[in-house]
Amino acid sequence: MTSGRLTSKSFVFLLLGSGAVLAGTTIGVFLALIHDLPQIRKLEDFTPPALTRIYSADNALLAELFVEKREPVSLHLMPSELKQAIIATEDRKFYRHSGVDLKGILRALLRDIRRGQFVEGASTITQQLAKTLFLNPRKTLMRKLREALLAFQLERRYTKDEILEFYLNQVYFGSGAYGVETAARLFFGKAVQNLTLAESALIAGMPKAPSRYSPLLNPTLALHRRNTVLDQMYDAGQINKSERDDARGRPLALNSRPAQKRRAPYFVDLVVRDLEQAVGAARLYRGGLTVVTSLSATLQKAAENAVQEGLTALQQRMKQRGLQSRLPQAALVAIDTASGGILALVGGRDYLQSPFNRAVAARRQPGSAFKPIVYAHAIEKGFPQNMLLRDSPVVFKGGPGARDWKPQNFSRTYHGEMTLRRALAISQNIPAVRLIERLGPASVAAFGAQLGIASPLEANLSLALGTSEVSLLELTSAYAVFANRGDGIKPWGIEAVRDLRGRPLWHPRILKRASMSRAGAAVVTDMLQAVVQEGTARRARTLRRPLAAKTGTTNDYRDALLIGFSPTVAAGVWVGCDDGASLGGRESGARAALPIWKAFMVRVLAERPYAYFDIPDDAHFQWMDPLSGAVVSESAPGAVRALFRK
Repeated sequence: MTSGRLTSKSFVFLLLGSGAVLAGTTIGVFLALIHDLPQIRKLEDFTPPALTRIYSADNALLAELFVEKREPVSLHLMPSELKQAIIATEDRKFYRHSGVDLKGILRALLRDIRRGQFVEGASTITQQLAKTLFLNPRKTLMRKLREALLAFQLERRYTKDEILEFYLNQVYFGSGAYGVETAARLFFGKAVQNLTLAESALIAGMPKAPSRYSPLLNPTLALHRRNTVLDQMYDAGQINKSERDDARGRPLALNSRPAQKRRAPYFVDLVVRDLEQAVGAARLYRGGLTVVTSLSATLQKAAENAVQEGLTALQQRMKQRGLQSRLPQAALVAIDTASGGILALVGGRDYLQSPFNRAVAARRQPGSAFKPIVYAHAIEKGFPQNMLLRDSPVVFKGGPGARDWKPQNFSRTYHGEMTLRRALAISQNIPAVRLIERLGPASVAAFGAQLGIASPLEANLSLALGTSEVSLLELTSAYAVFANRGDGIKPWGIEAVRDLRGRPLWHPRILKRASMSRAGAAVVTDMLQAVVQEGTARRARTLRRPLAAKTGTTNDYRDALLIGFSPTVAAGVWVGCDDGASLGGRESGARAALPIWKAFMVRVLAERPYAYFDIPDDAHFQWMDPLSGAVVSESAPGAVRALFRK
């Protein structure tokens, strides 16, 4: 009896002990499962990374920025065939289970045990969503249990349609496409709401193995997978036999357009740099922003064509001279003179070969293209354009320990006395140096900064010949002041930034400044028109519109420039070699850069109405002798009509 009672007590203690161990184990497993388990956030507040789009002013898509290429779309915009296809292939009991398919798990577990490894996932759509949002993809028993717990939480908080919508916007379809909208546009070039049954089935079959079933990589496998999904939809009673057979017989009919490359890549780089500073990189690449820029897609195309044609012709000439080993580069920038917006920008011959932006980041000597700044300062100081300067050999004494300087004209010829207008038109060096000596190099450098040149300008006499390096963008911006009634505007490329919901997020502050007098700007413009009509840029006369310009050439033909403007657009062109090698004999600004500028301006002038340069009330025209500067009658031989301050 005693022994029997002890045995019963022992059994009770053993049972209690076993229960305690089991309870402890269960609690331990549960605590292990919920340790660091992420909190389920409200899906309506969850913002997945979305792509940012950059557009031109005329609504052309320039670039897309993204970490994950994604375009969220509401469930009601998705075709019923797509939703049915996803359910048929991924989770047929989606609308009947509570987040986890227990029978499916047991069935998959038995298969895994037989194989000795995880071979079947048996995850519901809700579990897949939980894994994608909150867990790592490693297949372990603990991860699967945590996945199930998260799936139960999602099912308790959200409706089936809410879960399905978020899943379809979250799942990866390969080739960088996240979500059904992005996949539809990538593979078929259309919005998700316009997908056919066959297209819906192809997309629905991809989440299982995005790379394996990608129609871009494996069209045969993709077609086979699509047809399998159609069979599954038929078996599930979602489509009839006729619909299945019709969809199975259709070809893939993929998007025939090539993958979107960045248009205007040098300009886009400039915009992205400014956006990263304005809104931050995280918001830029993940926030789904819409960016509207100042760029004109049509003028950008014209700029790219002009640069390529000009470089092709230049290379042919270089080849004929035995310089085929040298690779010339070119840059072009165009600015709206009234607003300061960048209309076109080319930073080199080929962005893929060299993304270095020669229009913005490169600083090269402008040569004679700097002279208008010297002459503009003189006009502002009250010098009239018919004032005479001496064009003859001169020696400037160097200071203690410094060598004397003997500047020379590019042509090696001299003309004696000549007017400011004539000296600028034919680009004589000696008159420009004599003029900067009278004005003071430091004063001219300060005036250049006033016009918008941010690069340091050395206050010496050679500044008049363009020996201080500047960027093409800032030099073109300085010329725009002359066309814009003396007002300078810092060039800009971003017009507006809107958030994912279309609300204004950021816009630039346009920096406008009074850089010189309106009358002074008008007189300088008139002098630069003489360069086109009478001087080194006369090849542009054939455009037969009001134009003002100046050529520039540096020593040994290393750099060739043409900066000029119409009443509404200022454009600058630079041509040269990155290593500073010579372009070859006679490749001056008029020969190497002007054809590019002219070809571009043809498009500019075709797009814009005929316009005249500004003539303010405190300026007036007079007829003058271009050589002596004397005021003459209109009928005098060779007389030119020139603008003067009253």
